[in-house]
Amino acid sequence: MAPPQGQMRPGRQLAVLGFIFVVLYLLVFFSGGAKGSFQDRLEPRLGLDLIGGTRVTLEARNSIGGKAPTAENLEEARQIIESRVNAFGVAEAEVVTEGNRNIVISLPGENRNLDNVGNAAELRFRKVLKGADGSGTAAVPPPATAAPPGSVTPSGGATPSAGATPTPSGSGAPKVTSSPSGGQGGMAPAPSATPTPSASASPSASAAPSASASAEPVSASIEEQRKAVEQKVGAPAWQAASGLQAPADLSADPSLADKLKPFSTLSPQEVAVLSAQMQFNVPTIGCKQLDERPPASISDPKQQVVSCEDGASKYLLDQAKVLGTDVSDADAVLDQTNAWVVSLDFTGDGQGKWTGLTRESFTNEGQACDATALGQDGKCRVAVVLDNKIVSSPEIQGVLTGNSQITGSFTQKDASTLAGQLRYGALPVTFKQQEAQNVTATLGASHLRAGLLAAGIGMLLVIIYSFFYYRLLGSVIFLSLILSALLVFGALVVLGRQIGFTLTLAGIAGMIVSLGVAADSFVIYFERLKDEIREGRSPRSAVPRAWIRARRTIISANAITLLSAVVLYVVSVGTVKGFAFALGLATVLDLVVVFLFRHPIMTMFARTRAFLSPRVSGLGRALPARNQPTQTQPRNPRAKEA
Repeated sequence: MAPPQGQMRPGRQLAVLGFIFVVLYLLVFFSGGAKGSFQDRLEPRLGLDLIGGTRVTLEARNSIGGKAPTAENLEEARQIIESRVNAFGVAEAEVVTEGNRNIVISLPGENRNLDNVGNAAELRFRKVLKGADGSGTAAVPPPATAAPPGSVTPSGGATPSAGATPTPSGSGAPKVTSSPSGGQGGMAPAPSATPTPSASASPSASAAPSASASAEPVSASIEEQRKAVEQKVGAPAWQAASGLQAPADLSADPSLADKLKPFSTLSPQEVAVLSAQMQFNVPTIGCKQLDERPPASISDPKQQVVSCEDGASKYLLDQAKVLGTDVSDADAVLDQTNAWVVSLDFTGDGQGKWTGLTRESFTNEGQACDATALGQDGKCRVAVVLDNKIVSSPEIQGVLTGNSQITGSFTQKDASTLAGQLRYGALPVTFKQQEAQNVTATLGASHLRAGLLAAGIGMLLVIIYSFFYYRLLGSVIFLSLILSALLVFGALVVLGRQIGFTLTLAGIAGMIVSLGVAADSFVIYFERLKDEIREGRSPRSAVPRAWIRARRTIISANAITLLSAVVLYVVSVGTVKGFAFALGLATVLDLVVVFLFRHPIMTMFARTRAFLSPRVSGLGRALPARNQPTQTQPRNPRAKEA
């Protein structure tokens, strides 16, 4: 076989490896997200099983046919679930999509019950009955002009104007109009039937609707929780709150403020068990408490509820006449005036419900909406409630018998956000809990120590065996493993900051398995080197020949391992993905070390005298077999005579 052409220059490969190390650790210490001391910057992002916390994996399924949801629907679902998780008050909660149907929820350092966060979104269309200040320190109910206005009008008349976030100014007030393409938006039956703002200002007009809220029957468990809240706030505060028929005017009765003050100390969970009347009328119950109530606290469409908009105003809302399942689609589009609007389409049954709701809101049937709930044009508003919050409350300006538009001072982002919220409430998506894990911080620290100990023992055993069997060549194995470990560690730190990769116990297991893959490549190379020397080649010429023959086998073995890791990552969920990712990462970096360190350093060793010594180099009997002189066979005397 012809010798390989060209002279190997190991310094170049080692220089490239050094450059990779310099760049990697510059990213570790100075890239985006690096902060704190140098020791802090060297800390990788650890998973919940190593630091404690809660992890839940939800599988999203399309309720129609059981197929995987679209990427758009899955992202909308992720956003709403993230808002639910944030309602727990956890600062570092993480909600990410995984694959084409999974959503993973991680709460580091927290053990929480997340059974309800995967429930279907509760989108409700409710008429606004009353409005009040939601700061938690209100003195008097806000005047009608201060209530966030909004409106819904047919397309046959005035220019639409609305916004997802109602503002006191008339130019930005949300309105709902019938879609110009639909051509079915009808006006109100008679303008004279529409009440003016002054006609609905009577406080007695709105007392009847809200009274029914307290008459709703409650379950025994809710009643027990209310008794617990009553004991917490005290009998005087409870009696004062129960006697309120409208939001209390604390400026007229300063002593009432002291009586109702204990309600400001209630947790969102405790506020959720109170009646709608009490939540609305007690001014010391603010929007912060209401917004953070547990998911599905106001999901019952048959009951009046209290909800907040923008964290500043709270509203008493009527029963839900239109549900999220009645919405067929919602999109952010540009109208004929080149303004962003939200196009709202309903199902067949949903359209009839929507028409009925707009009719009773436009005409203010029974004077149900009082002055604090009316929009800028004196019409009732309809609140779009997603879970526990109002995402928009446009004023109804006509009876809408076709597809509608919510119009106003929208930016593209505002319109897209509102359309996404409306679509989510109508998503045919359900969630099934695939995996749930709760780990205490103490157990997480124990897992981390055990994982590092296992990795250390595994590396130590490989090093001991390599020095015992290969001697000088064992130093190559030792240095290669150290370099691989440094590369993997730096990559974990950088990936944790850039893509949010977290090192889990399963990831540590994947790296331990990669030690075996690395050791296997050493054995292939060194045994091939021995074979070349036994065939009579010098150590210097045997090193490049052994590399050429072993290289293909090493690449094939690592490629198979990498392919297995990729397949496992694609088809698995949860912590198994961490195992697959860590195994694949360690395998790739092992190949880098093989090409840029192991082969160059072996070329350099081949030029030393120690490499020629069987006792030092670890080549065993390969060198003596080569150096042993060949015995000369005696000639046949008879042949000589012949």
